[in-house]
Amino acid sequence: MHDQSAILTIDTQALIANWRKLGEVAQGECAGVVKADAYGVGAEVVVPALAGAGCRTFFVSHFSEGIKVRRLAPDARIYVLNGYAQEGLGTYAEHRLSPVLYAGEHLAHWRSNGAGLAPAALFIDTGMNRLGLRLDAGLEVLANEKLGEANVGLVMSHYASSEYPDAPETALQLSGTHKIFAATGQGPNAGIALSFDNSSGVFMPGRMAGTLARPGYALYGGNPLVGAPNPMQPVIRLEAQVVQVRAVKAGETVGYNANFAAARDSVIATISCGYADGLPRNLGNRADWPGGVALVNGVECPFAGNVSMDLITLDVTALPAGAVKAGDYVTLIGDSLDIDRVGKLGRTIGYEILTSLGPRYKRVAR
Repeated sequence: MHDQSAILTIDTQALIANWRKLGEVAQGECAGVVKADAYGVGAEVVVPALAGAGCRTFFVSHFSEGIKVRRLAPDARIYVLNGYAQEGLGTYAEHRLSPVLYAGEHLAHWRSNGAGLAPAALFIDTGMNRLGLRLDAGLEVLANEKLGEANVGLVMSHYASSEYPDAPETALQLSGTHKIFAATGQGPNAGIALSFDNSSGVFMPGRMAGTLARPGYALYGGNPLVGAPNPMQPVIRLEAQVVQVRAVKAGETVGYNANFAAARDSVIATISCGYADGLPRNLGNRADWPGGVALVNGVECPFAGNVSMDLITLDVTALPAGAVKAGDYVTLIGDSLDIDRVGKLGRTIGYEILTSLGPRYKRVAR
């Protein structure tokens, strides 16, 4: 049972439309990154919707996520990103999960022990310096070892700043991925599948068309293009219920630490949602930061003071008298409040807003 005071609506048709658009732009197969419970949206909703639309490949971070996705998509290929667990071969086998190999010793162990399991991926680092074989070592593997004989079916890399195609690090990494692309066009690994592009990478000039795209954020409505209109459709809508409306006199304060003081006689609406539900405390209104807003009857009303664990106070003074009452719903994400804007208002990023979406919401798929 879920509390009824906040409702998260998931538009599965918009989700599917985003996946299809990303595949069209990528000019090749498009996977779905569904780690972190499908970026907080809910794997139980997202995975069947994408699988039903034709998505054949999913990426997760952990074994537990892979096991869950396997139940939801029995026929899909599922890659587990966060490290190769040599002691987990039984789990890879039981649930037909594909590991991502980050080191030469991973590849050696898999070559000796991975026969008959779902093919692995080999990760080559092109300059992010987070995980993977260094580029020179990866290119040496591609030149001298036949990965197919080691049961490796995919070579991957990952861009650090693909949303900024003119950044020096992006040019460096793009050069690296071109070298990998060239190395798999000939020699012992000719024709092996490749995957480089995250959400922003799909739109990046100079990318290699036809490789396996693996978007995450853009699937869920996030904007992959910095400073440009969002080509994605919004997928989620978050609405919270008003639990009380009260009058506050000029000079009185609202909430913890008295961060909001009424400049005039005001009307404050308290809604049932807070940082325990994933709305960051940095959305609070303070003297040095305007903070978040909610749409109340279509009007943007500012947060008044701190975000509490379970409650947020809104200044609804600008609305006509009696326009807001207990039981009404206000919009926290949706319409003019897309996840990118909410992230900026909370001094964070839309990714964090998405992945923090709380379990107390009533989730409604449509």
